[in-house]
Amino acid sequence: MKLPTLFDRFKRPVKRAELRKEQAASQTVGVRSPIAGHPAANIDPTRMASILREAESGQPLQFLELAEVMEERDPHYAAVLGTRKRSVAQIDITVEAASDEPHHVAHADMVRDWLKRDELSDEIFHMMDAVGKGFSITEIIWDTSTGQWQPQRLEHRDPRWFTFDRIDLRTPLLRTENGYEPLQPYKYINTVISAKSGLPIRGGTSRIGAWGWMFKMFTQRDWAIFTQNFGQPIRVGKYQVGATEEDKDTLFRAVQNIAGDCAAIMPASMDIEFIEAMKLGSSLSLYKERSDWLDQQMSKLVLGQTTTTDAISGGHAVSQEHRQVQEDIERADAKAISLTLNRDLIKPWIDLEYGPQKLYPRLVIARPEQQDVKLIVESVEKLVPLGLKVSQATMQSFLGLPDTEAGDELLGAPMPAPTPAAQVSLQAAQTSVEAQLAKDAADITEAPATAMIDTVRKLLDEVKTLEEFQARLLELDKTMSAADLAEALRLAMVWAQLTGENELA
Repeated sequence: MKLPTLFDRFKRPVKRAELRKEQAASQTVGVRSPIAGHPAANIDPTRMASILREAESGQPLQFLELAEVMEERDPHYAAVLGTRKRSVAQIDITVEAASDEPHHVAHADMVRDWLKRDELSDEIFHMMDAVGKGFSITEIIWDTSTGQWQPQRLEHRDPRWFTFDRIDLRTPLLRTENGYEPLQPYKYINTVISAKSGLPIRGGTSRIGAWGWMFKMFTQRDWAIFTQNFGQPIRVGKYQVGATEEDKDTLFRAVQNIAGDCAAIMPASMDIEFIEAMKLGSSLSLYKERSDWLDQQMSKLVLGQTTTTDAISGGHAVSQEHRQVQEDIERADAKAISLTLNRDLIKPWIDLEYGPQKLYPRLVIARPEQQDVKLIVESVEKLVPLGLKVSQATMQSFLGLPDTEAGDELLGAPMPAPTPAAQVSLQAAQTSVEAQLAKDAADITEAPATAMIDTVRKLLDEVKTLEEFQARLLELDKTMSAADLAEALRLAMVWAQLTGENELA
């Protein structure tokens, strides 16, 4: 049987044989080396501008290496970026079937079984590398060992091994020995998450924050030099007039070896005034304030707020607003990853396994909406008596309660205490039933029926409300014979008449 030809979203034919090969693996000797350069060494504004211009003109290699160094050298940037990545990577994933049709349910179940893999959280974390660099390429390693198509793993590939088509600067290309080639259809997941509109390579937080990162590195370097020079006392060695050069060299080595570079020698008759380090407090705080301010800008760039990272808050209301901003970004990222996986993984997988479909299962990454349980329960409690119809299954699902099973001991509302009116109604019912039983007793000679009458009479003495009498009377059905049952039905008619009279009273 000839398999149908598949086409990707760009109408390119899918080559099934090529999908079984690992295409973008690293090479010990080749163009995809795992060893990266370090363009951030001795970075200055001129060098930074050159790197950014190269990236936007279709040569992103040095920018991608710079983005990697930014995460490695700046703990604050690595922390906020990691927070944003993990925020999405740890959200539970659900799968919605395309319809209730059996084959659509089977498609969704297949995806659900695959999602039980523990590795998926790490794979999504690496897909979120697009936040910093603007894009992330993941190769799908397909497994066909059982005769069926299934993703064995999602392998994150080094972004340095890719560039973009010079025509649109959006279509990713893979670096090979022959130059750059288009990505094989149904073989890669292309994640794009942009902090701004425009080209993918210009939309990552690493490009937007590159200048601030560089200025922070300058500040930290100057701060380190300042601390080294003024954070410890300067040693001064004095020699007498007439000291030889050898004596001077010995003295200098002595003061120099005590600690650091701040050492000097001079004649004992000379005097030098030194500015005390404690008078430079304002200069010291300048470095810290500048670094903190640059960190705050990076927090706002990556997380949209500063409260959760920089301990800057204006009270509970402000903290809540900042948290809502972070949640908005999280939802946007989750939707972007969901869209990418549905487009580049779920649809190709269903096509390869079952052939092209009109409808496909939908993978959803989203936190469950927080609902006011107390408000809904109180509303149901008030509206059900007015006619609102709510199923028990709906309420159990909403409250997170499991379905009941046969034999479970069920909770119920306590029996209300009888009111004075109910006491009068019960007494009237007892009198009427007693009269009916007394009238019929003369006609009943069989022992079972007589025993039943005694049981009903005893029951009347035990109950406190009409509702309780009704419930207890119905329980007698479990132990009655056919004759007893007939008599019970007659008594039920008496009960119905008494109930009607009680409602009219």
